[in-house]
Amino acid sequence: MNWLALLIVPLLAQAVEATPTPGSTQATLLQLLKAGGWVMIPLILTSVITLSLVMACLLSLRRGTIVTRRFMETAEALLRKRDYLGLIAVSNRHSEAVARITARTLDFATKNPAASPAAIREVAETEGSRVASSLNQRIVYLADIATLSPMLGLLGTVIGLINSFGVLASNTSQPRPMLLAHGVSEALVATASGLVIGIIAMAFYALFRGKVASMVSDLESATAHLVNIITSQNQVRRPERSRVLDSDEI
Repeated sequence: MNWLALLIVPLLAQAVEATPTPGSTQATLLQLLKAGGWVMIPLILTSVITLSLVMACLLSLRRGTIVTRRFMETAEALLRKRDYLGLIAVSNRHSEAVARITARTLDFATKNPAASPAAIREVAETEGSRVASSLNQRIVYLADIATLSPMLGLLGTVIGLINSFGVLASNTSQPRPMLLAHGVSEALVATASGLVIGIIAMAFYALFRGKVASMVSDLESATAHLVNIITSQNQVRRPERSRVLDSDEI
């Protein structure tokens, strides 16, 4: 069905092979799904969601979507020339996160020429926090699945044991140890499936969490560099404007 199911099948084959199944000597995916009970349905859904999240993160969590050398060189050159409108236009054409932060910061600085450096930094930090939150939100669902999947598997085990003891109490024609072993082996299928899905989700979450932390660090460094240039030039313009106002008064 998907690569998570293919990983689950070999791990559970021995348990199902030990279960007497009429006309079959090998474990199949359909047998595993039936052995796990109805809890396997949400577990299959979580495996599909995990696969989709992993593929989405592999495609979207790239350093090129955060900071690129070409944009940083262009932005620094335009800032040195004090071509703020040109840099805003360039930033709007780029899709990097640092470009969006630069555009918002410069838009605020140009519309509020008397703004203090602290106010300009606050605008950049607010936009940067929004981008960082968006990056973290992409991977937090993997941690949720890693927590939820084993719990679903445990629920399937408990339900399987309840059914097993119910059959054990009502069936007196077959040996009780055989009936109990059969029910327990089927109940553990759900637990093993939930653990496999949870382990895979947690492994990718740990991988992407470190990558997101590194990307956020690069974004903060690039943003701080550009904001320092903007605020330093803004501080230079403010004394010049004050001197012009003083000369007009005289």
